[in-house]
Amino acid sequence: MNRPFALGLTGSIGMGKSTVAGIFREAGVPVWDADAAVRRIYGKGGAGAERIARLRPEAVADGAVSRAELRRWIAEDSGALAAIEAAIHPLVASDRADFLAGAEAADEPLVVLDIPLLYEIGAEAEVDAVLVVTAPPELQRQRVLARDGMTEAEFERILARQLPDAEKRARADYIIQSLELDATRASVRHLLPILQERAANA
Repeated sequence: MNRPFALGLTGSIGMGKSTVAGIFREAGVPVWDADAAVRRIYGKGGAGAERIARLRPEAVADGAVSRAELRRWIAEDSGALAAIEAAIHPLVASDRADFLAGAEAADEPLVVLDIPLLYEIGAEAEVDAVLVVTAPPELQRQRVLARDGMTEAEFERILARQLPDAEKRARADYIIQSLELDATRASVRHLLPILQERAANA
């Protein structure tokens, strides 16, 4: 068994990263989704609920973490985010390690690790290459503000936590522009054999 070639997939909010992850899945490439891992960890019976309950008991109801309550806590307490991350990041890293172990056992040559804050948490050191998904700022804003419950203030708060798009692109091994779906799909299909060749020669 060989360790799979791990492509780190990242991009700022609203850039189309989840769409690109879905196209890789369609092509049969296993994808680990950091956001989905957090949802599992925060869900009923998840290991994160117990840890969050120690920090903020009112943020846990019926055995699951309330994301709305976490957002309220972060808004009112400047130390909340760091405390949450210190509690949850090790659980997310463990979930990712389990995924990679499973992919290796299945002899998968290539996997995608979908990590929104890849550069921000230093996860580029754990992957073999990085793909950044990007889009024009006006399209990014339009996509994000169309989401249920999203406000300008929340959008700006999220952006402030994320490395600027230009810096991500400067550090990337590969870049995909996420505009029209068909063009995005074509870009992924063009990149896939390049990645498969790298994986075969790794």
